[in-house]
Amino acid sequence: MALLLENRFAQLPNTNEVTTKEFLESVSHLPRFFDCLGSKVFAPIKADINGNITKIRAVYDSDPAKYETLQKILEVEKGIYGSEWPKAGATLALMWLKRGLRFIQILLQSLADGERDENNPNLIRVNITKAYDQALKRYHGWIVQKVFKAALLAAPYRSDFLKALSKGQEVTEEDCLANIRQFLVNFTATVDAIYEMYTVMNAELDYTV
Repeated sequence: MALLLENRFAQLPNTNEVTTKEFLESVSHLPRFFDCLGSKVFAPIKADINGNITKIRAVYDSDPAKYETLQKILEVEKGIYGSEWPKAGATLALMWLKRGLRFIQILLQSLADGERDENNPNLIRVNITKAYDQALKRYHGWIVQKVFKAALLAAPYRSDFLKALSKGQEVTEEDCLANIRQFLVNFTATVDAIYEMYTVMNAELDYTV
């Protein structure tokens, strides 16, 4: 769990606004999460997350004061892109990034809640399937869904996944799950705040890829 706890997300202020700099610093470490899933089949999701982070960072770096929070990015880009918004710029990149973050959040929460296949308790296919179905499936066409099914078959054992998250350290499963729960507190709040922001600003799109 060192991978997660070393890069915990900051607690949100009462306004629930997400500071862009802190968000980018924390989220930039998350693509390595997919390395813990073992199979190269998850590489496209990792690459997608990396690409979206890069796009958001480029916008932020162009004017850190103007784009101080994620909400300001959406507000400014709405004025810049007009009718093309929200399917443009960092707004679109963040829309897809938040879905990848939701996938991670649901997967980890499912593990922390003890959900498992009673017939195969050391597999995490149940957890990954739940995360995919709730966070990503509706936005993917049948070709991408078939790729995911292949990735599911290559998913690691539960014990191997938890060990990978701990960077190979010998940590008990109970301690691993406790660390996951600790990480999820601010991470879940951040992801929820981003989703709420897209709803309030009517920036959510429902097309498939």
